Amino acid sequence: MAEEEPIPAATVIVMREGAGAPELLMVERAAAMRFAGGALVFPGGRIDPGDHALAALRAGDRDDLAARIAAIRETLEEAGVAVGLDLAAGRIADARRALHAGEALGGLLAGAALEPEALVPFARWLPTGVRHRIFDTRFYLARAPEDAEPIVDGSENVRAFWASAREVLDMADRGEAVIIFPTRRNLERLVRFASFDDAVADARAHPIRTITPWIERRGDAEHLCIPEDLGYPVTAERLDRALRA
Repeated sequence: MAEEEPIPAATVIVMREGAGAPELLMVERAAAMRFAGGALVFPGGRIDPGDHALAALRAGDRDDLAARIAAIRETLEEAGVAVGLDLAAGRIADARRALHAGEALGGLLAGAALEPEALVPFARWLPTGVRHRIFDTRFYLARAPEDAEPIVDGSENVRAFWASAREVLDMADRGEAVIIFPTRRNLERLVRFASFDDAVADARAHPIRTITPWIERRGDAEHLCIPEDLGYPVTAERLDRALRA
């Protein structure tokens, strides 16, 4: 049977400076969710028609703009953190409720400036051969607003918190958290950076080329592999140990 048409999606790696290493905004997906249920992920989701409508009002690559706008909207909706959006802290709770009620982001922008240029392209992943829906996901970096504290949405996500990339990887290695293959690879890349600016410099030093992992036999085991020239320090994992959601 042919695979489903990939669903355009976007996610944002929100970073704030921490003691010794940047901290990342992580959310835990509800266990019942079809995609990545129970896993720790970066906030994000599918790109919807409203995102394309807002993108059409601006000059530039419409698909990239729509993805940035989706990442901004999803981060506000899922975690109550306004990146790429000059929204007063006192309006965040009302804006989240409106988004959950189905209102489009464009309807919430009176007195708030949408700033998609604040997001920095980091990667693009498009898996194949997986059991779940296939997402064509653009990853972006964004600096956290000062004093931003996440809020759990209570439906798609059951936890939201700040942690360094190393802390999240250690949690997963101790069996205290679940992370899927793309999240692990991105965390391994992020763990090398001492600041948001370091991450941005690395992102700009590597091309954004769609990453589609493939299976390759190495030694006595099959491995799930990605290209070696896109900035990732670990580019293969045994297939029987890789979590593909």
